[in-house]
Amino acid sequence: MNTLASHFSRNAVALRSDHPLSNDEIAAVAPSILAHSAHESRSERYSFIPTVDVLDALRKEGFQPFMVCQSRVRDDARREHTKHMVRLRHAAEIGGSEANEIILLNSHDGASSYQMIAGMLRFVCQNGVVCGDNVSDVRVPHKGDVIGQVIEGAFRVLDSFEVATQQREDMRAAALDDGEQIAFARAALSLRYDEDKPAPVTEQQVLAPRRVEDRASDLWTTFNRVQENMILGGLHGRNANGRATTTRPVIGIDQNIRLNRALWVLADELAIGLVRLLPRPARRPIDEAG
Repeated sequence: MNTLASHFSRNAVALRSDHPLSNDEIAAVAPSILAHSAHESRSERYSFIPTVDVLDALRKEGFQPFMVCQSRVRDDARREHTKHMVRLRHAAEIGGSEANEIILLNSHDGASSYQMIAGMLRFVCQNGVVCGDNVSDVRVPHKGDVIGQVIEGAFRVLDSFEVATQQREDMRAAALDDGEQIAFARAALSLRYDEDKPAPVTEQQVLAPRRVEDRASDLWTTFNRVQENMILGGLHGRNANGRATTTRPVIGIDQNIRLNRALWVLADELAIGLVRLLPRPARRPIDEAG
């Protein structure tokens, strides 16, 4: 069953499905992915490679799209070329309570090169996590063999999931007491709200579980509670003037990824500190090329 991601409803439109998306389904919400030309602002030096061509090539390599999104724009002339995001899974990465996903970003108006980063999806909440930039970040400029470089980059991101999985297991192994959970939530709020203005909600609010499965106190579950509450918004609080307010969802593609990655790094750094004395295999170093 297809589901619209409502937390992108203002500045972006999105579609997530439990089956691989067809090009027709993608076109209905993210036409920029199927654009047949670059925006008129691009010069002759700009090598236009349709995202759909890249997507079709990735499908042949076993990668399938399960979520697509594109930014809303005020200028209708840019709608067919605006920034877009595709979240893909490889055939070997489907199953379990979480799925590893490769996040592909691009635009045809000069706003973005091809970029691939690692992500995860928890099926219990359908809220996509983005792994930090200490895992993998591959960028491919619009020149040369773009399709070949993107395919190579996708497999490099795929290889990096061993690191991401270890980080996730470290988070699961780290038990947090109430004070540590509050400290993590306070640090998370500081990533989104300015230091000179108090956050409109409390640490307890962003720690509140939305479902029974999220009541555990380990760092992985705590991270997911905080991530979901901050990304989806909808929490009632008070602004700097004391007026009632409701937190907004993080709807822009760039803002969503930036906050997601910052939260992941925050959780990973805390996990390193909390489980450093536990016996476990050393983390596999990340290939410098990835």
